[in-house]
Amino acid sequence: MKGDSRYMMRAVTLARRGLGRTAPNPPVGAVVVKGPRIIGEGFHPKAGEPHAEVFALRQAGPEARGATLFVTLEPCSHYGRTPPCVEAIVQAGIARVVVGSIDPNPKVAGRGIRSLRKHGIKVEVGTAGRHTAELIAWYSLWMEKKRPFVIAKAAMTLDGRIAAPSGDSKWISSEESRAFVHELRNRADGIIVGIGTVNEDDPLLTCRMPEGRDPVRIVIDPGYAVSAAARCLGERAVIFTGREPGSRPEIIDTGARVIRLPVDRSGRFLWKDILGELGSMGLHAVIVEGGGSILSSLIRSRLVDELLVFIAPKLLGGGVPLVAWDPPEKIAKSVSLVVTGVRMIGGDVLVSARLEG
Repeated sequence: MKGDSRYMMRAVTLARRGLGRTAPNPPVGAVVVKGPRIIGEGFHPKAGEPHAEVFALRQAGPEARGATLFVTLEPCSHYGRTPPCVEAIVQAGIARVVVGSIDPNPKVAGRGIRSLRKHGIKVEVGTAGRHTAELIAWYSLWMEKKRPFVIAKAAMTLDGRIAAPSGDSKWISSEESRAFVHELRNRADGIIVGIGTVNEDDPLLTCRMPEGRDPVRIVIDPGYAVSAAARCLGERAVIFTGREPGSRPEIIDTGARVIRLPVDRSGRFLWKDILGELGSMGLHAVIVEGGGSILSSLIRSRLVDELLVFIAPKLLGGGVPLVAWDPPEKIAKSVSLVVTGVRMIGGDVLVSARLEG
C-alpha cells in the first residue's frame, strides 16, 4: 500500500538518527499510526537503551490500542539488555505490525513475527524492503561474517597520487570532501590508520561535526612504535601490535586498549585477524584511512566492502601512488572493480566502488 510505504520511510528516516551509535545492535525506527495520524515515533539511540518500538509506543500511549506499528526491523522476541519488544507490542494492544526487514540475528530471524501472529496480531513484511535492508547492511554483514563492514577511503590527484614525493598530502581533497568524511566518521564505529600515518601526521581521528560522535581509533602498529604523546590515544583507542602490550606501560596508561596479534614472516598482520577482533568488539563498520601500503594490502586480501576515492583536479607528476604491488603483465589480470556511484563534491569527483566477484 502507498500509505504503508510512506509511514515506513518515516521510520527509516528516524532510524538513521541512530547510525553509528547502536552497535552491537542495529539501527531501528518505528512509527505508530491510527487512522491517518502518526501518534507515536521512536528510534533506537544506543545499545542498552529502549528499542525504537518502545519509544514509539510510549509516545502513543493508550491510543496505541488497535493501531498499526511500522518498524524497519523485525521486533525482538528474546531477553537481552532490554525486555523483548514483542511483549510491549502485545501489551499495547497493537492490531497490525508492518515490518521492513527480517532480523538476520539467529536469535530473532522470524521468531518475532511468529510470536506476534501467535498473539493474533496481523503482520506484513517487506514494505520499503530495499530501504530497510540498506539501513542494516553493516549489521547484516557483521552478523553473517563476524567482522565489520570495511570502507576504504582515499584522496588522490588526477594522476593517481595520494601524496607528494615528500609525503605531504595536505590537502589533496577539497574542504567539502573533508566535511563528507567527517559525516562518514560520525556514522562509522571505527577508523583504522597505520603507524606511519600516526607518526607522520599525528591525527586526532575525531569527528568534527557539531554533536558528532568520535569513532573508535584503531592503529595498526606491529612494532609497537606509537608515541605515548600521540593525539589519537586514549580510552577509545585500540592498538594492534606484534609485541607484548605490557612492555610499554606508558601506552597502557593512556587508556588505550592494546591487543597483541601474530605477525607473518614479513612482520605484518593478517587482515582477517584484525577484522575478527574488531567484529568481536561489536563494531559494525570501520573506515580505513591509512596510506597506500595499508590500502594495497587490504585490497589484495579482498576484504574491502566499499572503496571511496576522492579524485581532485590536481596533477603531481610523481609521488606516492594510490596502491602498489607487483603488477601483472596483462591487463586481464588486474584487480577489477564495480563502480556503484559517481558524484561531485566541491571540486572533487567521488567514485564509489566494490571489488568485482
